[in-house]
Amino acid sequence: MIIFRKHHRVLVQGLTGKQGSFWAEKMMGAGTRVVAGVNPKRAGETHLGVPVFATAREAARTAPFDVAVMFIPPAAAKEAALDAIDAGAALLVVLTEHIPAHDVMAIHRAAARSGTRIVGPNTAGLVTPGEGFVGIMPGHNPNIFKPGRIGVLSRSGSLGTLICLNLTRVGLGQSAFLGLGGDPMIGVTTRAALQALDEDPGTEAVVLVGEIGGSMEEKAAEYAAGMTKPVVAFIAGCASPPGKKMGHAGAIVTGSAGGYPAKRAALEAAGITVVDTPAEITAALSARLAAAQPRTMATT
Repeated sequence: MIIFRKHHRVLVQGLTGKQGSFWAEKMMGAGTRVVAGVNPKRAGETHLGVPVFATAREAARTAPFDVAVMFIPPAAAKEAALDAIDAGAALLVVLTEHIPAHDVMAIHRAAARSGTRIVGPNTAGLVTPGEGFVGIMPGHNPNIFKPGRIGVLSRSGSLGTLICLNLTRVGLGQSAFLGLGGDPMIGVTTRAALQALDEDPGTEAVVLVGEIGGSMEEKAAEYAAGMTKPVVAFIAGCASPPGKKMGHAGAIVTGSAGGYPAKRAALEAAGITVVDTPAEITAALSARLAAAQPRTMATT
């Protein structure tokens, strides 16, 4: 489970805090089924119309959930994540950044044992326009997100928001937005997200927003080579100085590995259209959709 759906039940860890309260209210207004929250100091209370529990394990007994989302500071992130995993979360959305590396490794290890999918750390979350969202993306804003058939995956929340805004402005709505996160050790990868959108019957084409550092885009290109759905990509970091860390913690280039030229070459070799700026995505996507339409009609 990667794409968020309206039937998914959501637990908000840190529900009663400032950010947890603000975003939980926006999520609920967009259709998200928030069934419970966690705050050990306010267990037994009701907040935003849902019960608050001391732990995710306690919440699971009376308010079962599918997805847990963490509005938790770095120092407490490991404990909260392991609590949600132990409680049986199918999907854990880790918004927190700057989690110590050894804590992130422990979270991923526990998730692998239990079968929990991790989105993040340092993700902006997931959006399915018309169904709901989980995280800190403006999924409640119809000027940015609207139902459609374009899947968007992005390591950057801000770039992902810009892309969705541009798509909406030209009448191309989104089937789903998948925010992967910018940390070096993330759960759902670019390849896994691309495969999820490829297999989604509601997605007609995909926009891939990547960035320098790591090898996720190159691995996604290996999968994309066998896709029939059009894919348009933008890779941030073209002008970054070689050997210098830029932006996200994951945007580290070592030698030629993880650099812009290698990523672009791999994506283009797989048949993906790579644009130079985010502003070019809508035109490139429209062209790919128009080119694919005759072939689609010929096979029906």
